[in-house]
Amino acid sequence: MGLIKINNLCFAYPEMEKMALKDISLSIAEGDFVVICGKSGCGKSTLLRHFKSVLTPHGKRSGEILFNDKPLEEADLRTQSQEIGYVLQSPENQIVTDKVWHELAFGLESLGYDTPTIRLRVAEMASYFGIQAWFKRNVTELSGGQKQLLNLASIMAMHPSVLILDEPTSQLDPIAASDFLETVKKINRDLGTTIIMTEHRLEDILPVADRVMVMDEGEIIAGGTPREIGKQLRGLGHDMFLSMPAPMQIFAGVESDLACPLTVREGRKWMSAYLQGNDVKKTKIPLEKPEIESDETVVELKDVWFRYDKNFPDVVKDLSLRVKKGEFYCLVGGNGTGKTTSLSLISGLNKPYRGKVLINGKDVRKLSDKELFHGMLGILPQNPQSLFVKKTVELDLYEMIGGTKEKKNSVYDSDIEKKTAVDKIAQLLHIEHLFAQHPYDLSGGEQQRLALAKIMMLKPTILLLDEPTKGLDNHFKRELGGILRKLQEHGVTIIMVSHDIEFCALFGDVCGLFFDGNIVTSNTPRAFFSGNSFYTTAANRMSRHVFENAITVKDVITCCRMNL
Repeated sequence: MGLIKINNLCFAYPEMEKMALKDISLSIAEGDFVVICGKSGCGKSTLLRHFKSVLTPHGKRSGEILFNDKPLEEADLRTQSQEIGYVLQSPENQIVTDKVWHELAFGLESLGYDTPTIRLRVAEMASYFGIQAWFKRNVTELSGGQKQLLNLASIMAMHPSVLILDEPTSQLDPIAASDFLETVKKINRDLGTTIIMTEHRLEDILPVADRVMVMDEGEIIAGGTPREIGKQLRGLGHDMFLSMPAPMQIFAGVESDLACPLTVREGRKWMSAYLQGNDVKKTKIPLEKPEIESDETVVELKDVWFRYDKNFPDVVKDLSLRVKKGEFYCLVGGNGTGKTTSLSLISGLNKPYRGKVLINGKDVRKLSDKELFHGMLGILPQNPQSLFVKKTVELDLYEMIGGTKEKKNSVYDSDIEKKTAVDKIAQLLHIEHLFAQHPYDLSGGEQQRLALAKIMMLKPTILLLDEPTKGLDNHFKRELGGILRKLQEHGVTIIMVSHDIEFCALFGDVCGLFFDGNIVTSNTPRAFFSGNSFYTTAANRMSRHVFENAITVKDVITCCRMNL
């Protein structure tokens, strides 16, 4: 019996001719684990929001959605709140109380459960999700991973029959993301809860999915088991194949009659069988030499210490960092280790209580906002929505350079220059077709692109990027990497905080690991990632027993071909 059925669903946002969803039909049975994937802006989040009436976006809709064989809109608010759980991309957008224990109880209190039932369910969920150690803490003290786990536990306390997750790991570090996805798998396996989720990180979740659906331009273009999807996308030559797990991409890059691997474990076995019978010597890829030859330091932190309040513990501890002109410096590490705070210190938004922060040799505290942010620093915050102030994408871009009316500006002097600049940046970041939309109606990936476009309008020489690949599909990540490389060629220095290991391995010049308020080690990507177990790429974990220093899919494919 189908728990959820969608028949010929079509949807368009207000005043938009283009359909966001086109003739979607699907059936999801009780206990299914369904993953919906696709490029940013393909309609994934829009589709998920139609599964819950209070979240359904405003616009023109046709078709029907059935829940337990009845139209979804006939299910009252209480039934939907209890039966259909929904976890948003951003943990902060869902937490409504100040204490962990109260957040766990809030949904049950809202539904009118008696106190003994609430206490029982809260205790059960706290135990199941391992929340006992921080049960009485303030939610403001939690890391991103803990907040997302708390959201999940709060929803599961209501015993939903369907759990919907919209890119729940987009703001989590690799270890926290892996732990969170393991918990989701356990819920499906142990409780039989139906799972419907969108996710860009397919390495961990694809192997356990019953079905995968690929969306593009508002349509479902492929559907089936994970192995079937890989074959379909490869046959179609579709960009989404780049988002498939690394073992699948490596398998597709060489000729093999063996079964296609999905996981790193299967990939290691496949590689041993693939190379069997050949005189395989452990291939060693040479480590990179530092590409940036410039000795000019543009950003320097000297023995920096910082805390948010004199009674709070230190967040940044004795941090020293030097970044050369034109360098792409990547900072990786767990949630709550101090990476984003360090960016705020470089930008001057926060001031250290000890140590110095120098930009182009000058103390950041002595630079005015105009000196800092007009042609010197560009900052992409973790939450791109904090940059949006206008009703349309086009107006938001013009707002960054003084509006649409002719007005003397430090970067652009005339309306013609402004229009040319806006059109060029929109084409570069593929947002020209979104000009008429409200920024808040965009997908997560589209919002990231708009935010980056706004920052680049001011022609900064130093870019501070906080999770720039969050919500982006692999195809556009490659394009973004190419854009950042071009900026480097023009002398732009980039400092990026990211949980996206693959992106850092492909495009970074230097990678540093943040831990407990400091950088514990830094090196070129190949040297940095090759020796790690968790902070490394799936391609490296899959091939390290045969190939040394191979960290990208391309590296492994090249080594496989060299050994045959």
